[in-house]
Amino acid sequence: MRIIGIDPGLARVGYGIIEIENEKKILLDCGVIETGKDKKEEDRLYEIFQDLHELINHWNPTAAAVEKFFFYRSSTTISVVQARGVIMMVLASKKIDVSEYSPAQIKLTIAGSGKASKKDILDAVMYSLDLQKPPKPDDSADALAIALTKLNEDGFN
Repeated sequence: MRIIGIDPGLARVGYGIIEIENEKKILLDCGVIETGKDKKEEDRLYEIFQDLHELINHWNPTAAAVEKFFFYRSSTTISVVQARGVIMMVLASKKIDVSEYSPAQIKLTIAGSGKASKKDILDAVMYSLDLQKPPKPDDSADALAIALTKLNEDGFN
């Protein structure tokens, strides 16, 4: 099984790709799709579309896990929701099964508490994937936590 975890955003979309091989979780890739603030919003959304399409074509994940977005009163809310829509559209076009998780679900599954800190989540990701160094940037670590939530839900603890 190969899964892609995605932390949606407009400026930065975090991603993490994990494979299960002989019951072991192996980190294949992680990083961010970054879009420039100097570009028009529609161009940034299209960049996310293209880059995610390319990433999926390269790694061929069999499943995806995406963080659910909760509405906050923020000037970026609509943009993030639009970026998430683009992400969901790309996954659907590739016929990839998608699971969605709230931030509290991710924290509870990964660190044992729905109110876990960023550090708790990072420590759990590093432990689960046997990493010596934390994944950078933070958005990619968050994406790995999202992917690990799906794997734990599927019984790969």
